[in-house]
Amino acid sequence: MARANDAATAAGEGPTTTRVCSLCVQRAMSSGSLGELPMDSWMSHLPRALWDTPLPHLAIPGSHNAITYCLDMNDRSPVDLTQPDLLQKLDKYMKPLIRPFVYKWAVTQDCTIRQQLDSGVRYCDLRIAHRPNDTSTDLCFYHGVYTALTVETVLMEIREWLDSHPREVLILSFSHFLGLSQELHVLLLATIRNAFASKLCPKTEVLTLRNLWATGHNVIVSYEHNICSCHGDLWPHIPYWWANKCKAEALVEEFEHRKQHGRPGGFFVTGINLTEDLTYICTHPTESLKDLVTSTYPALLSWVRDQTPGPRLGSLNIIAGDFVTESRFARSVVTLNEKLLSPSS
Repeated sequence: MARANDAATAAGEGPTTTRVCSLCVQRAMSSGSLGELPMDSWMSHLPRALWDTPLPHLAIPGSHNAITYCLDMNDRSPVDLTQPDLLQKLDKYMKPLIRPFVYKWAVTQDCTIRQQLDSGVRYCDLRIAHRPNDTSTDLCFYHGVYTALTVETVLMEIREWLDSHPREVLILSFSHFLGLSQELHVLLLATIRNAFASKLCPKTEVLTLRNLWATGHNVIVSYEHNICSCHGDLWPHIPYWWANKCKAEALVEEFEHRKQHGRPGGFFVTGINLTEDLTYICTHPTESLKDLVTSTYPALLSWVRDQTPGPRLGSLNIIAGDFVTESRFARSVVTLNEKLLSPSS
C-alpha cells in the first residue's frame, strides 16, 4: 500500500484522492488488470516495466473531434464552410427544419474536455477555425457548426487539469485550420505557448514516461501545417487511420486490411469513429450519431480488445472514438498495455 500511496502523492493528488487511487491501484494489482486503474491518472500508475516504453508503442485512448460538446446553438451561427453548398443554402433559408439534423450528427462528444480527460483520454483531436465575417481574432473549434467556446478557453481548462495531474501526458493534435490566416496561426501558437509554457515537449525529447516525468514535459503538440518545421516545440502531423464507414463490420475489415501493411513509425491514430452518409441519415430520421455509436460499440470494442500495442506489424497505438465516456472505451484501450508486460513484470 505504501508504494501506491507514494505513486499517488508524486502525481500531485491530495490525501482523499490518494486513498481512493490507492484502493484502485491495489485492486488493479490484485486483479492483474490495468483496466482497473483510476482512469484520471492511469499513466501515473502504470507498472514500472512500462516507464521506458516509447509512447508510440503504448495503447492510448483518444477523442475524435474532442470539442463538439459546445457547438453554438445560436441561430446566427452558420454551418461551417466545409459543408456542401446545398446544405449551407438549406440551413440559411430553412434553418428551423435543417439545424436540428445538423446538431444530431455533428456532435461527436457530449462530455466536457475535463470529463474526457478524467475518463482516460490522452489524445485530443482539435479542429481549429475562425468564423467567417468575424472581426475579432477569437478562434474556435468546428464540426458542422462552430463552437461557442474559444480555443483559448478550452486550452486553459486543459492546463488547469494538467496542473492537478502532472504525471499524465497529453497529445494535442491541432489540424484543419479553417479560415486561419498566417497572422491567426501566429496568434494560435502564442495561445498554445501561453497555456502550456514549460509543459510543452520539444521535438528532441525522448518520448517515454520516465523521461517526460524527469523533464516535466507533459504536452505534445502536433500541428498539421508546414509551419511546424520552423518550431522546436511543434511535432509533425500524426497520421489518422479513418475508415469512412457507417457500419462496424466494414470499419473492422478496412483496418484489418491496413494492418497487413504495417504501422507508421511514430505516433498514429486508429479512429473507430463511424461516418454516416446522406443515405444513412435520410433512412434513419429519428436517430443521431450517438445512437449509431452506442449501438455499434459492443462490436467495435470487441475488436479493440483483440488488438496489441507495440512496434510490430499490425500493432496499434492511439485508438480514438466518439462519445468516449461511454461503454468502458478508455478502460478497454488502456488494458491492451498488459500485452506489453512479460509474465514476470
